[in-house]
Formats: sequence, C-alpha cells, structure tokens
Amino acid sequence: MQAEGGASLSHGDADQRTSRRPLGIFFGVAATAYLLDIGTKVLAVDRLEGEPPVPVIGEVLQLTLVRNPGAAFSTGTSYTLVLSLVAVAAVVVVLFLARRLNDRLWAVGLGCLLGGVLGNLTDRIFREPGFLRGHVIDFLQLPNWPVFNIADMCINAAAVVIILQAFRGVSHTGERSSDEQASERP
Repeated sequence: MQAEGGASLSHGDADQRTSRRPLGIFFGVAATAYLLDIGTKVLAVDRLEGEPPVPVIGEVLQLTLVRNPGAAFSTGTSYTLVLSLVAVAAVVVVLFLARRLNDRLWAVGLGCLLGGVLGNLTDRIFREPGFLRGHVIDFLQLPNWPVFNIADMCINAAAVVIILQAFRGVSHTGERSSDEQASERP
C-alpha cells in the first residue's frame, strides 16, 4: 500500500488510520452540535428576552424564550441538581464508549449525544440560579409541543441513531451481534 509521497504503509498503519476516522467524526459532530447549541442560546437570550413569540414559519415554528429548570417537557423541575449529575455521568459514559468507537454511524449518534448533553449541561453549570442548578435555555416552539433547543434536537437524533444501530445489531465497535454473524456465514 502506498501513502502520499510514495512511502509504503503497512496494513496496521492503514487499519489504525481507518479506525481513527470514526473518532474524528465523533469529535467533529460533538463540537459542531455543542457550538451550534451554545451560539443559538446566546442569540436567543440576547434577542428574545422580554419579547413576545416571534413567528418564523407562521404558527408552525415560533421563537419563544423559556428558562427550563427541568428535563424534557419541563418534567422534574425540582430535580435540577440530579439532572445535572445524570448529565455528567452521561458525558463520562459517552467518552468511555468513544475510546473503542469503530463505526461511523455510531460516531454520528454518540457525537450528537455528547454535543447535546454538554450544551444543556453548560446551561446547568453557568446559568442562574447557580452551579448545577442553572435553567436550560429553550427557544424553539412548535404547536402543541414543549419549547426546546438545538441540544434537545441532537439528543433525539442520537436516540434515533442508537436505536437504529441496535436494531441492525451493530455495536459501537463496529461488530455485528453474534446472531447476525452466524446467519451471514456460508
């Protein structure tokens, strides 16, 4: 195998480079999701504070600033500290799994999960009323649906990818479940 400049690569070097791609995808997706979430929340607070809902697509999508102390659908509003600690644990678990990441679709899913969890955790750490008790900034509103943010969208996209990969029998390491491996053998 030839690398750029004519140097030859062993199969081990090629395998190592291939196995780094999912990790690069993972960190790229996580960073993009996180920065997009944080940036839109800063804009939402700056532009929507004290303002009535702003229609984007009629009444289908409106921008409405909400400070959410709870989880999805504003549940668990008195458990903000517990939700923050669960988010910290989720970050640790995702980073632990990422060490053996060898599947691109899992890289996208776990990257979305990490970026989304970190986005909401950042609010819990740095926003009022205080450390690990901060309220999450939500600003996207659909009819008959709770107000949400980019981090929430990323977490839901991650759930879809993880469920899809589980149904396909593909682990984050890229290995297929033993049932599928057995059925694929001649």
